[in-house]
Amino acid sequence: MSPAAPDRSLGQAAVTGTRGAVRRLRRWLRRPLTSLHLILGVFGLLTLFGLVMVLSASSVGDGSSYSVFTRQLMFCAVGLVLFYVGLRVPPRRLRAAAPVLLIIGLVALVLVLIPGVGALRGGARSWFAFGPVSLQPSEGVKIALTLWGAHVLAARRAVMHRWKHALNPVVPVTLVIFTLLVLEPDLGMTISVGIIMVALLYFGGAPVKLLALIAGGGLAGAVILGLTAGYRASRITAFLSSSADPLGPAYQATQALYALADGGLFGVGLGQGRAKWDYLPNAHNDFIFAIIGEELGLVGAGAVLALFATLAYTGMRIAARNTDPWLRIVVATSTAGMVVQASINIGYVVGLLPVTGLQLPLISSGGTSLVVTMFLFGLLTNAARHEPEAVAALRKDGQGRLAKLLRLPLPQPYRAPAPVSRWAAR
Repeated sequence: MSPAAPDRSLGQAAVTGTRGAVRRLRRWLRRPLTSLHLILGVFGLLTLFGLVMVLSASSVGDGSSYSVFTRQLMFCAVGLVLFYVGLRVPPRRLRAAAPVLLIIGLVALVLVLIPGVGALRGGARSWFAFGPVSLQPSEGVKIALTLWGAHVLAARRAVMHRWKHALNPVVPVTLVIFTLLVLEPDLGMTISVGIIMVALLYFGGAPVKLLALIAGGGLAGAVILGLTAGYRASRITAFLSSSADPLGPAYQATQALYALADGGLFGVGLGQGRAKWDYLPNAHNDFIFAIIGEELGLVGAGAVLALFATLAYTGMRIAARNTDPWLRIVVATSTAGMVVQASINIGYVVGLLPVTGLQLPLISSGGTSLVVTMFLFGLLTNAARHEPEAVAALRKDGQGRLAKLLRLPLPQPYRAPAPVSRWAAR
């Protein structure tokens, strides 16, 4: 046998092994409960990873080393309750509650603007403060807009090619929300709601030309809002200028890049980062990805990217495999909202975008954002259980011990709802 023969045999074995692994993966992806297992895995990993990184990034602040982490842990407990609610409530009941939830959200946005009712923090009146606990109503409004917008668009999906049906009433209601957010002011949340609106229209079947026009107008509006406030204009100027003062408006972004550079491939070690020692402001919040890069290196940062990529794949898979048009729009919009928000956060941390103040979902510290995101994951898990193949498998083979312990009802096959009101359909 020639010397090259063993090499060829090893190469053929490697190819055969790879093909076998691909076939096993494809078989697993075709299983009826794969979406459910994927979304639960992503949710669990992101939640645990977020808690660990919040503890690491906030352990050097003023006061107790565990104060921020303890507060995050408390909100995580509340979020688990809402995750269970989103998982257990039948989709038809959530859809029926959507208009009421939107009205409550709009009232909350109005109330938070009233001095003495809303708390002023960081120059924005966007919080309700209850002693040491604060709530940001705009986070809940994003869910309400998603549920209600999907309700309206699913009812008129046959006429969405007409601009007037695509625009009204989702766009006017969103403009009202924009106005209230600008009055706070909260540009980051305004951008986040804009992402939700565009995703709703896209997955609802609006014409591409209309979406391009709305996206262009939204981008122009964001630039105008960014340039009309001094601190926002300085951020944009610092992003565009290579000669910006690294100790001025570009300080936070510069320190984030230093932290990422220090991390290298494997990082300096969990808890061993230096940027959080008063070098990088908001290290446990908006810029926690920089701490991940510093302490866990490119490997840790890549793991975060892989988890959000898996979330994008799983969410769109769940949406595509559902037959309920309302649930499809809700799942696709929610997935797009979380993934795009994560992309913007990571983008400005690594210097590709100007700083906007959007959090990294499930990882950045922030009570309201954590609770709302956990509810969304409950809803996505609920939708995964309502895939037709999953419904058939669960009703035939029964549910697991955990589902029985949580008293989860068996998912029901989708049935077309009764005709909606004349106002929603016209």
